[in-house]
Amino acid sequence: MIGAGAAGDEPDDSDVRSRSAPIRGRGAADNPANRFEELAYEPDPEFAPERGRPKTIFLRDDSRTIIARNDSPDLGFGASVNPYRGCEHGCVYCYARPTHEYLGFSAGLDFETRIVVKEDAPRLLRRELASPKWTPQVVAFSGNTDCYQPIERQLGLSRSCLEVFAEFRNPVSIITKNRLVTRDIDLLAELARWDACAVFISITTLRTDLWKRLEPRTSNPGKRLETIEMLAAAGIPVGVMVAPVIPALNDHEIPAIVDAAARAGARRAGRIVLRLPHGLTELFESWLEQHYPERKQKVLERIRAMRGGSLNDPRFGTRMRGEGIFAEQIEAMFRLAVAKAKIDGPFVELSTRHFRNPAGHQLEFFE
Repeated sequence: MIGAGAAGDEPDDSDVRSRSAPIRGRGAADNPANRFEELAYEPDPEFAPERGRPKTIFLRDDSRTIIARNDSPDLGFGASVNPYRGCEHGCVYCYARPTHEYLGFSAGLDFETRIVVKEDAPRLLRRELASPKWTPQVVAFSGNTDCYQPIERQLGLSRSCLEVFAEFRNPVSIITKNRLVTRDIDLLAELARWDACAVFISITTLRTDLWKRLEPRTSNPGKRLETIEMLAAAGIPVGVMVAPVIPALNDHEIPAIVDAAARAGARRAGRIVLRLPHGLTELFESWLEQHYPERKQKVLERIRAMRGGSLNDPRFGTRMRGEGIFAEQIEAMFRLAVAKAKIDGPFVELSTRHFRNPAGHQLEFFE
């Protein structure tokens, strides 16, 4: 175990709360059963130590490789690097939550309080990029959990990985909800010189009240707009990702988000409609009941209307945008907003033509 109680953790509350009550600073309020485990732990709500605010624990990951591969036709990349598994940002809707079940954890509170850290990520990345087997290509950083979540401020693994990308001039695309990315403007600007970098800032809402409940430990919407402005001023290609679009909750904000991001300097926009794989359906329904009970049924009905009557549709080609009249309305609203903001033109095309394998690296093939 690396440690517990990262910066941003607060003392346990002394008030009494049930497992189903919202926990300030956390997206999930409890731990649903792991779909791969036959046994599940059910804490006693009357037992005092079970109450209060759970602290974050960090665990070492001894992975021997760092570049993950995928062949999904819905994703714009085939390779990704994730220094962290789990994410303290606590976004309740995060599609990566079910991946924590592969580690024996829950997709609920465990996902945001049991963070697995790949301490060897920079060294592994250098070794893999230097390998003759590596075909230069755009790497998504990160493709699963946010590489700029709070613990990155202390550990600096993402910055060290960016140093490696810059050393090799291997193109990288980043999506984040955290202003911490501006710490690495020097490296991002260097990569941008070689058409090897693009950053997307995810903005789900401009409403402070919704942000606090939906994405409790991310940078606030104003800070994210400032991040876009700072990146653009440094000459780094930057865009905005409106994701996830949640029908009957934040879909009406699409025009305002796109407009604000464009005025800040974003030159591209994307969007993804909410998807709820595996145990996320239970978590999201519970979150709606806790925070927006009067709107719960309307939101769920809209999701079902976009997902063929279900809360989730895993089919390639539709899972990112949905189907039906509400999906078409969201798409039309987004297209109009992008056109009005004049950011529907060409964006930077990341290139591998400047990739290099620096001399002097001694590969550790025989470890």
